[in-house]
Amino acid sequence: MATRMGSFADLLLRKGIISLDQLSEAERMARDSNLAVGDCLIRLGYATGEEVMRAMAKFHGMEYVNLAEVTIPESVIELVPESIARENSIMPLSEEDDALKVLVSDPLDIETIEKLRFIMNRKVETALATRESIQEAINRYYGQIEGESADSMLQEFTDTAIDFTETESDSAHADEVVDENSAPVVRLVQLMIQEAVQLRASDIHVEPFENRVRIRYRIDGVLIQRDTPPRRLLAAIISRIKILAKMDIAERRRPQDGRIKVTVGDKELDLRVSIIPTNHGQSVVMRLLDKDNIKVGVRQLGLSETMFRQMQSLIKRPNGIVLVTGPTGSGKTTTLYACLNTLNRPDRKIITAEDPVEYYLPGINQVEVRHSIGLDFARIIRAMLRQAPNIILVGEMRDAETASMGIQASLTGHLVFSTLHTNDAPSAVTRMIDMGVPGYLVASSVIAVLAQRLVRVNCVRCKQAYTPPESVLIDAGISLEAAKNAEFARGKGCGYCQKKGFRGRLGIFEMMMVNSKIREMIFEARSAVDIRKQAITEGMTTLYVDGIDKAMRGITTLEEVYRVAKRTEQDVIV
Repeated sequence: MATRMGSFADLLLRKGIISLDQLSEAERMARDSNLAVGDCLIRLGYATGEEVMRAMAKFHGMEYVNLAEVTIPESVIELVPESIARENSIMPLSEEDDALKVLVSDPLDIETIEKLRFIMNRKVETALATRESIQEAINRYYGQIEGESADSMLQEFTDTAIDFTETESDSAHADEVVDENSAPVVRLVQLMIQEAVQLRASDIHVEPFENRVRIRYRIDGVLIQRDTPPRRLLAAIISRIKILAKMDIAERRRPQDGRIKVTVGDKELDLRVSIIPTNHGQSVVMRLLDKDNIKVGVRQLGLSETMFRQMQSLIKRPNGIVLVTGPTGSGKTTTLYACLNTLNRPDRKIITAEDPVEYYLPGINQVEVRHSIGLDFARIIRAMLRQAPNIILVGEMRDAETASMGIQASLTGHLVFSTLHTNDAPSAVTRMIDMGVPGYLVASSVIAVLAQRLVRVNCVRCKQAYTPPESVLIDAGISLEAAKNAEFARGKGCGYCQKKGFRGRLGIFEMMMVNSKIREMIFEARSAVDIRKQAITEGMTTLYVDGIDKAMRGITTLEEVYRVAKRTEQDVIV
């Protein structure tokens, strides 16, 4: 595989995009994982998909097309059925005389080109585009025309007379129902997962109600309703998901948890499945865990320059506790893994205690909490200290014993990362004291607290500048003078962002460094309000102020900031 890409890689070397060491690492990865060197360079973060594809196009003497800059006529789209486009990851681009030009991501995939020529019974020419942009174009263009989707599958089910009504007697034979009608059920669940991945969803929710089943995807933190299957499909959908997650099909009265491994395109994903019984049937949430989401560094989190420098100094400390706080779904895990990615080197031993282990990190020892055998956080920390680690990650400090063990670990020379569920950074120290940890231990061990939330980011392709009304600025605490230098923007909605105006999320943060004055206040058991005032006096940027700063720079909108952060009298916009 490496030999095949040798000359193409030489182009990247000559342009200075990659180094010889990076190429060697990618070639080793290609041999071990049976991937193309170009794919490995992208996965390792040494080159972007566009850089690789441009070099590949130049080497093979082909045209490179940036799909964001072209509009494909509907008459051209209709020439290639959606099923063929999806199955082969190709996109029709243009028609000239009797020749159809299609976009591919692999210039050496002669088999696919020949198959297209046979199916289309016409001359087929090729140009190159990145696989990701081809997939996005398929979703964007075919979503309005034809082809099999979850919606079309549901229509197919609605038109049939098969009755999948979930009753007590049916549940005992749910596996038989799935076996008898496996093809449509399997296809529907597979399409549901596939569609969620293509729409960048983080969760799939299957919720039963009296007369219907609601399916929703959480995209960029907001739930979007997609399909409403008839009630009679519930037993078949639930049973299929249970089979995939290796759950007990006959059990309907107790909650169950499981995992599903799936491959969608070239992505390998883990789905964490949770099923609970409700008064109208079993409700399912499938959380999509994409390993690419955690391959980020501290720089990509969205920290301001000051907070970035503070975080860089914190992760170089030999010992102490760094706490990350925020509600569920605020990106705490991503932040912690970004720190571990930076620290993950051969000369350091890192052990984590997680409940559960969501992402598997190469080079890091990860231990999963198992309450059924008494393996809780405190017991894992006690055992991991005998493994002589340099860095410890504790998934959550949820009780006094876990917090005390974490503090003991920090006091004996370990750098400890952990999370707490509090609304802001100063509340974290008072929360630990409320759990029963002595104030002097908290004061002597905690070196910083980072609070965070996630806001949706304006779509880069359709965002437009706008000026908020004066009343809105006053309500937000933004002076008219400060507003003059701001670059407020919002997305108008386009195909790239599914008409939402937002694509992707970024963190807003407040970082409280525990200095001598704040340490003294913790020791004196002062309130979180007093500690917060002192931290702001010493330069702490609050969640709200950081969010408003990002809105004034056109990254997000004021409404997004209001959704996740509340203004207080102490928040002053400079």
